[in-house]
Amino acid sequence: MQSTPNEKDYYKQQSERKYGEFATKFQFGSNPSAEVWNGRLAMIGFLAAAAVELVSGQGFLHWLGLV
Repeated sequence: MQSTPNEKDYYKQQSERKYGEFATKFQFGSNPSAEVWNGRLAMIGFLAAAAVELVSGQGFLHWLGLV
């Protein structure tokens, strides 16, 4: 599979970006910025589920009434 010249330029530009730029822009698609935001939201979700379990004394799915 051959990559087009535009793809090569895109990946070269992405590789030269500073890491801090990835965390400040919200972009859709498969890119480092989206992965950083995905990780952040996953951590918030995990902490919310753990907080529900600590406060209610029930598992998260049981608390939702799914189990």
